[in-house]
Amino acid sequence: MLPRCHPIVRRQARRWGRPRLDSTLVAELTAHEKRRLDELVARHRILTELGERFGGAGHEIALVGGPVRDALLGRPVTDLDFTTSARPEQIEQALAGWADSTWDVGREFGTIAARKGDATVEITTYRADEYDRDSRKPVVAFGDNLTDDLARRDFTVNAMAVRLPSLEFVDVHGGLDDLADRTIRTPVGPDVSFSDDPLRMMRAARFVAQLGFIVAPDVAAAISAMADRIEIVSAERVRDELNKLLLSEDPVRGLRVLVDTGLAERVLPELPALQLESDEHHRHKDVYEHSLTVLEQAIDLEHRLEERPDLTIRLAALLHDIGKPKTRRFTGDGTVTFHHHDVVGAKLVRKRMRALRYPNDITDAVAKLVELHLRFHGYGTGEWTDSAVRRYVRDAGDQLERLHILTRADCTTRNQRKALRLQRTYDDLEARIARLSAQEELQSIRPDLDGNEIMEILQIGPGPEVGQAYRFLLDLRMDRGPLPRDQAVEALQAWWAAR
Repeated sequence: MLPRCHPIVRRQARRWGRPRLDSTLVAELTAHEKRRLDELVARHRILTELGERFGGAGHEIALVGGPVRDALLGRPVTDLDFTTSARPEQIEQALAGWADSTWDVGREFGTIAARKGDATVEITTYRADEYDRDSRKPVVAFGDNLTDDLARRDFTVNAMAVRLPSLEFVDVHGGLDDLADRTIRTPVGPDVSFSDDPLRMMRAARFVAQLGFIVAPDVAAAISAMADRIEIVSAERVRDELNKLLLSEDPVRGLRVLVDTGLAERVLPELPALQLESDEHHRHKDVYEHSLTVLEQAIDLEHRLEERPDLTIRLAALLHDIGKPKTRRFTGDGTVTFHHHDVVGAKLVRKRMRALRYPNDITDAVAKLVELHLRFHGYGTGEWTDSAVRRYVRDAGDQLERLHILTRADCTTRNQRKALRLQRTYDDLEARIARLSAQEELQSIRPDLDGNEIMEILQIGPGPEVGQAYRFLLDLRMDRGPLPRDQAVEALQAWWAAR
């Protein structure tokens, strides 16, 4: 017979309707689960120190949420979050003389942060918040017990705690069972939870991507029914949650949750719009599925970048074809075309990313990649001149390596012969770029004469003519490569005389 603390027995107890735990009691752990929490405490001595310090001052304190969840999953624990009966000023008093520094993260929300050595912690007073239905912010109410605090948390797997310094494990809402089942549930009814904080709907999708979980049917149904409630959440918070999803281990799973529940219609409508109805002859790919595949393939190529995961390439891969719905046309013979979807897509990218308050540099980079993602297909079987290769590099600028990744990832054909031909052709283009770069420093292409030299040679002052001359020399540099100074001067003078 399995021991009563075995995960299967715990799950059966809940399904058979027996009370699993009294809310005032600690939950039972398997030996394996207990060992993981013991290892967490051993690695982070400050858990014991904080427990003793707060206990000595007459306050309760517990490690809560993500650190507990990740420790039980065997994932690295980096952030340490605590909940306590102490009020903010009492937290500061308890930390005085122990922490190297403290700062006010959000006193009105009861949160004080501290640094001790290399560790940073956040300690928050027990909460019993209420949300106005039309407000983005909670009406903060401090609580007086751990049980009520856990009930206001987003998901059951984040509503587990370890009391300090006793190391009692508290699980009032069945988080341990849901952790074993890899299932996202809410401590209270999902409609109540999502009404309180609509961003939790996006967070559910993020945990699917980040942890490999599934969303419980009632949670998914609530997201679908309440998707429009996300509109009261600030664009910045939505963007940050979307970024966390995209940078997770398996973003495609999370994106499917957003689309399938209808939440994407509110936060990233260009994505579900890619689910184009197939034409009767099935002459074009499923653009939505193609885009998800391109994202997966781009992630597989991120090893080419110095830093990863890379938000810019993941956004570009996901959004590279969002211009297709607006540009789809059927010709007389039933052929489907998407002319200029690269240019249209770049404009849509800028519009959506600005709405989500993305920084300008990321927006510019993603838009550039989307606009350039078809450029390679003009390469044919290698007919480009050196001039065309130079222009390709110049136009890509500092996004060249990401453009390499996006272009390669954009090949999703099941025809192995065609895929191999495209790969070899792009290998050839990259080799040509490398050869020219070694000879000419392509990444920093400039005319053979600078602005001061142009003014001196033409005997003109600053003005639009200098810019026109500069562009002429840049085009000349693209067409003919680097020239000796005397030839550049001669060409400039001939151009000036012809004007």
